[in-house]
Amino acid sequence: MNIIDKLNDFINQTKESKEIKRALAVKMTLSGKSYHEVKELLNVSHSFISEWKNQALFHGVESLRLQYQGRQGYLKTVEKEKTIEWLRAQDYLRLSDLKNYLQEQYDVVFESNQSYYNLFKEAGISWKKTQKKNPAKNDELVEVKRKEIEEFLAKWQPEIETGKLTVFMIDECHLLWGDILGYAWGKTDERIEIAIKNEKERQTYYGALDYKTKEFIVQEYESGNTKNTIEFIKYLQKQRPGNKLAIFWDGATYHNSQADREYLMTINQYLSEEELLINCTRFAPNAPEQNPVEDIWLQTKNFSITFYHLCSSFKVVKWLFKFFADGQIFNFPKLFQYEILPQPT
Repeated sequence: MNIIDKLNDFINQTKESKEIKRALAVKMTLSGKSYHEVKELLNVSHSFISEWKNQALFHGVESLRLQYQGRQGYLKTVEKEKTIEWLRAQDYLRLSDLKNYLQEQYDVVFESNQSYYNLFKEAGISWKKTQKKNPAKNDELVEVKRKEIEEFLAKWQPEIETGKLTVFMIDECHLLWGDILGYAWGKTDERIEIAIKNEKERQTYYGALDYKTKEFIVQEYESGNTKNTIEFIKYLQKQRPGNKLAIFWDGATYHNSQADREYLMTINQYLSEEELLINCTRFAPNAPEQNPVEDIWLQTKNFSITFYHLCSSFKVVKWLFKFFADGQIFNFPKLFQYEILPQPT
């Protein structure tokens, strides 16, 4: 395993934000990014990059881990008072913010999260989450569509197994700077509001899950529209040259526009259903659970949420988001809901 692979494993496994930052700085530098680019993306110094790159190269990736020896696990009275004052001055924050603050200001690391929660409570801060209500769905139609998908996969299983037909499940994710702050600690009697400053603070991702290999392919676009949908299909064709494609996605208008149909017509010409080079099928309306990509986006957003304090700008958020998802192999129960291809062992 080369050092880049080791860094990827390290980043995916650790839960320590400082370790993530160190490993990202090393990986980005070794992957060809300039020190200037890394400094801007991670908001670190030139010496920080050099120190941890040399540490990883000469002592191994494990040397990037934090060492907690000698750190106290309690706050002095004055330190506690100043911490509560600091907490009350914040508009919103996460548990990781408080952990970083105590570690950097007082070199304190509590053994239990409850100690941090107690500080939130004393500061009059509670845990809040905004809620979304999903539209009603037709359960009968969902079941019909599920069977339709299973029948398609069963019919074409030999071609899927041999690699002649690639099944892609596709979905778009529209990321906002405020998305990674969906949960926050805030003053109990105040609503938390996060403004989106301008249109540049948003990014659209098209994602395609290869249903056989479980590889996830991601591309960035300015928005979800017909033009970008066609571009993404072209990109997928290049990723699987010579393969026929079966695409499953939702009923977004830009998945079934006139331009989409015209493009498919140029590809498929007048081929029979058995010979189609690209076959598109829609999931049932209002049934995101039918598409495993929804869960991948959720995992990716959760990863970004966990390490959002590393993100000095939305540019970094976007980089971190794509870093987690693109090219990764995912494996969770929902991927096997159609019970056609072999189950994980």
